[in-house]
Amino acid sequence: MPSAEIITIGTEILLGEIVDTNTRYIARTLRGMGVNIYRTTTIGDNTERIAEAIHNSMQRAEIVITTGGLGPTVDDPTREAVARAAGLELEFREDLWEQIVAIISRYGRKPSENQKRQAYIPKGSLAIPNPVGTAPCFIVETEQNAVASLPGVPNEMEHILHESIIPYLQKRFDLNEIIKIRVLHCSGLGEGMIDEKIDDLEKLSNPTVGLAAHTGVVDIRIAAKAENEAEADRMIAEIERQIRERLGEVVFGADEDRLEEVVLNAVAKRGWKLVGVESGLDGLLARKIPHTVSLPEPANGRLTSETLLAGLRAARADANADAALGVAMYLEERAAEMALITPKGEKTHRITYGGPPRSLSRWSVNVALDWLRRRAMESE
Repeated sequence: MPSAEIITIGTEILLGEIVDTNTRYIARTLRGMGVNIYRTTTIGDNTERIAEAIHNSMQRAEIVITTGGLGPTVDDPTREAVARAAGLELEFREDLWEQIVAIISRYGRKPSENQKRQAYIPKGSLAIPNPVGTAPCFIVETEQNAVASLPGVPNEMEHILHESIIPYLQKRFDLNEIIKIRVLHCSGLGEGMIDEKIDDLEKLSNPTVGLAAHTGVVDIRIAAKAENEAEADRMIAEIERQIRERLGEVVFGADEDRLEEVVLNAVAKRGWKLVGVESGLDGLLARKIPHTVSLPEPANGRLTSETLLAGLRAARADANADAALGVAMYLEERAAEMALITPKGEKTHRITYGGPPRSLSRWSVNVALDWLRRRAMESE
C-alpha cells in the first residue's frame, strides 16, 4: 500500500492569517482509500524551501500532494518548486492558456499578461484541468512518485481532488483497500487510567487503537484497514465492543457526538427541565446549557459551595426546573466548586486542576457536565 505526504503552501498559513483546512480534507479522503499518511508539512512562499520539502517527501512517499501557490503572482512559486524538485524545466502549454482565457472570459474580462504564468507547468507533466478556477493543476510522474499540485482555494481543491486526482491514484497505485475510523469519546477517567484498561488493544496492528486527550474528554480512535467497508465495520465493531465492556459508562458517545448534546439528551429522556448557574466562567456554561444564569462574584472573591447551592436552589425555583447544575471557577486556586440538584437530591463537589490555567474553565464545565450525565443515567 502506498504512502502519501501532504504539503500546504502559503505564508499566510504560517502567519496564522488563515486556517489550513485542506490538509485535514485530503488526509481524510486518502485514508478512506487505504493510503498511509505519515507526515504533513506547511511551507511559506519560498521556492527553495518548497522544492526541498517536495524532494524530501518524494524520497519517503510514493504520493505527494501540494496545495496552494498556483496563482498568477510572483509569490505563487509552486510550479517552479515542483519542477526544481523533480529536476525538470517549466514549459508553456498552449492548451492550458486556452483554458485560462476561457474561464476568465466567463466573467466578461480578458486575462492579464501575468496570468500566463499559470500556463507554465513542469515539462512532461500530466496537465489537470481546473473547471472551477483559473489555476491549472498538474501531476509530475516518476517511476516511483506521483506529485500532484492542487489549488489552495478549498472548493477548487476538493472538486479537482475528487474529479481527477483520486481516479488517477486509484488506477496508478491499484488502490483496492479502505481505511475506516471510529472515534469513541470518554469522560470521567484520565488518559493514563484509560490506557491501563486497554493497553493491550493499543498494541494491535489492524485495527489500530490510539488515545488523544482533550480538556476533560479523552478520545479513543479505532482505525481498520480492509478490502471493503463491511469488513472494516466488522473489525471496528469487535474492538469497540471490548472497549465498551472495559470502560462502561466512561464512554459517552462516538464520532460526531458531543458531551453537552449527550447530557441534554439524557436529561430530556428523564423528563427533567434543566437550569444552569455559573460564576467566573464568562458564559461558558451558558453556551452548553441554554437556560443558565450568572451569579455575581462576592466582594471577597470567594463563592462557597453553600452560596453556590443557594443560588442553584433559587434559579431552580425561578425556572420551575427539575434539575440544576452550578459551576463556580477560581482561577487563582486552580479549582472549581460544583453543585447539582436533581429530583434525587442535592450534592456539592470541589475539584482541583493541575493543567494550564487557560484550560481550567473548559475542564471544569466538562467535568460538571459528565457528573450530570452520570446522575441522569442512574437507575431510580
